[in-house]
Amino acid sequence: MTKSILVVDDELYIVNILDFSLESEGFRVRSAANGEEALRMAVDEIPDLIILDVMMPKIDGFEVCRALKAKAETKQVPIVLLTAKDRDADRKKGEEAGCDAYITKPFSPSRLIDKVRELLGAPSR
Repeated sequence: MTKSILVVDDELYIVNILDFSLESEGFRVRSAANGEEALRMAVDEIPDLIILDVMMPKIDGFEVCRALKAKAETKQVPIVLLTAKDRDADRKKGEEAGCDAYITKPFSPSRLIDKVRELLGAPSR
């Protein structure tokens, strides 16, 4: 069965890079442009994994992560925070919000895909 990934980022070029990279690896990708949309989409159709930007309009990624980890139906979904925030304090905030991985921008798409496969227990290609 094809694994589904919800990509949440307000930068269209990041969404396009992730869509292309993940779909070429066989994943089904949906995308959201802000935290409110992400919360709605994650509950409407629960993804197998979420890649979540931190700095977004409306609701930031830390809050989205915290909210999804607090919901019974989405608390088991792995969340990868993908962010330009690379200070130790930011990483700690991500861990406290419940993220499963913290990757900083600029990022390597192949490294991100390796982390996605690891979190999903999917074999490498």
